[in-house]
Parts: sequence; C-alpha cells; structure tokens
Amino acid sequence: MTTVALVGGGTAGHITPLLAVAEQLAGRATCLVWGTKGGREAELVDDLPIVHSIPKLPFPRGLSLKALVFPFRLLMAVWATRASFVRHGVDVVVGFGGYTAAAAYLAARMAGIPMVIHEANAVPGLANRLGAALGGTVGICFPGTPIRHEAVVGMPLRDSIVSLERASLRSAARRHFGLRPRKPVLLVTGGSSGAVRINTTVDEVAADIVKAGWQILHLRGPGNPAEARHKDVVSVEYTDRMDLALSAADLAVSRAGATTVNELQVVGLPAVFIPYHVGNGEQEKNAAETVRAGGALLVSQEEFTPQWVRHTLIPLLQDPPQVESMAQAMSGLGRRDGARVIAQWALDAGVKSA
Repeated sequence: MTTVALVGGGTAGHITPLLAVAEQLAGRATCLVWGTKGGREAELVDDLPIVHSIPKLPFPRGLSLKALVFPFRLLMAVWATRASFVRHGVDVVVGFGGYTAAAAYLAARMAGIPMVIHEANAVPGLANRLGAALGGTVGICFPGTPIRHEAVVGMPLRDSIVSLERASLRSAARRHFGLRPRKPVLLVTGGSSGAVRINTTVDEVAADIVKAGWQILHLRGPGNPAEARHKDVVSVEYTDRMDLALSAADLAVSRAGATTVNELQVVGLPAVFIPYHVGNGEQEKNAAETVRAGGALLVSQEEFTPQWVRHTLIPLLQDPPQVESMAQAMSGLGRRDGARVIAQWALDAGVKSA
C-alpha cells in the first residue's frame, strides 16, 4: 500500500484540507502526518499519527540575526525530514503549505520522492512556490492564482461539508443551537481563532439585528467568551459541528479564509466577507470571485463598524429576495471534488514512484 506523507501545519487553514485528503485516502493508502512544533495538529488531526515535527521556519523578510542563521536551521530541518521520509518508507509527499512545507519539499526532492501540492489562497505562499519550482504537481483553489499548476481543483473539503443538504438539516440544526425554527439566522464567525473586531461590532449592534427580524449564531473563537445579552442571540466560543452551523444559517458574516470561502460556496450560503487585514492581501483576493458573482459583499475591517451594519447590512437582512439572489449566485461557484482530485494525484504519483 502506498505511504503518503501529509505535510501541513500550524493553522487550521493548512490542516483542514489535509484531513479532507486523508479522508479520501482512507483504506487506499497509509497516511502519516508531518506537522510543526507548537501547531494545532494535536487537537485537529483526529486519529492520524504525527510521526515527525518540523520546526517553524518562516522565511526571513529582512537582514537580522534570524536571517543569518536561517540557512543552517533550514538545512538541519531538511536533513531530519529527509531521514524521516526514508525511515517511514514514504512514496509521495502531499503538501499544503505553511511553516512545515519548505523543508519537506526540499527533503522530498533530495530523496527523489514525488510531490503533490495544494495552494489554498489566491496569493500563493513562498513555500508552495518553492514546491512548484521543485517540480511538484500543483492544484489551486482560485482561478488566476499566480503559481504553475495542473488544474483548478477548489478546496479539499470533508465529506460532511461536500454532501451537506442545508435545507433538510435546518430544523435539527437550529434545535441543536437553541435557535427558533422559523426565524432567519445570521451566522457570525471570525474563523477558527475568532476575530475581536467582528465580535465587538456585532455585540454593539446585536439588538438592531434582532429588531430587524433575525437571530444571531455567533461563533466567537476559542478564548473569546461572552454571554448573549439579547434574546435570539446564541453566542459560543467554538463548535465542532460546523455542518450544523452552516445548515442553521441564512447569511454569514465571516473572514475570507480560503476554507471558509469554499465551504460557503459549496453549501450555497451567501456572505459578508471581512478580510483579515494582516498579511499579503490574500483574503480579499480569495473573496473576489464570489463578490463578482454576486454571492457576497466585501467590507474592510476598518469599515466594518456599527454604522456600516446599520446602513448596509441591516437593509440587506430586510430584503429577503436579495438574500435569496445572493444564495443562488453563491451556490453556482462551489467545487466539490478537490479532496478526491488531490488524493488521486497522490495515489498516481505513488504508483509511479514504486
């Protein structure tokens, strides 16, 4: 049986597609995880074994002591990772970017192991650019992503999301969260870690949203507790039933991480996207296709204020035909077979390398 090294760690954005591909490979390959020290792998990778941890090695952006020692730290990580690949009999490396990936791609190239790479963001990361240059077969999430690639495959998503039928689960989902069965629901989420600006703005205007005839399901993020101060507001730190949260909702207010954008596309849930303002602007670009198609609105974090909510979001909530039109536009965008495609590429590459 083919042995697949799944490489991606540090954040949920790299781990979620890893798990989706592992789900597709179950019973067809032996899957082992190469993660990063201090990442979220231990809490997210379920029963998959983490056989090797690669130190976090962000590329230095300027001249400093860290930049001077970076080549030596990278070389040590590459040799250790190569040795672990050989020790575990790895046939193919499947990488999802992040802190672990650069060392893994270099190690795979040194060991002659084929690579399959998934680039989630519309602005590719440096590690995946390196992997592509080293000859990896690359699948991208968003059309126009500037990296050499084989195909646009979308985001690898778990079967629980890909097969989700929101309408049939809506009543049960609302019961699960203690929501009313017939009143529309606004889902608010800042991603796996939460978003303070989104939380505080929604807290301030929650009464106005409820007055407009909506309920709020507010996923605040771990470590961001708050008791709902209004009837028809359900506030929780985290849920492991995102399928039910999506099923309960009629509109989402959310960050624009690649996984989130693709999940909302696949399930047909319209959105207001508030891109994370730190980084290289990838979240704004992640949302661009959806916004152009009419499935979402885009607002910057600076503009997402109580005044914006009252002047723009609440009028939208009071216009059911517009919300439905956005839902129809959103539902035509999702790509559902990303995990299957990446998994098949991995199996094909493993056979060729045997």
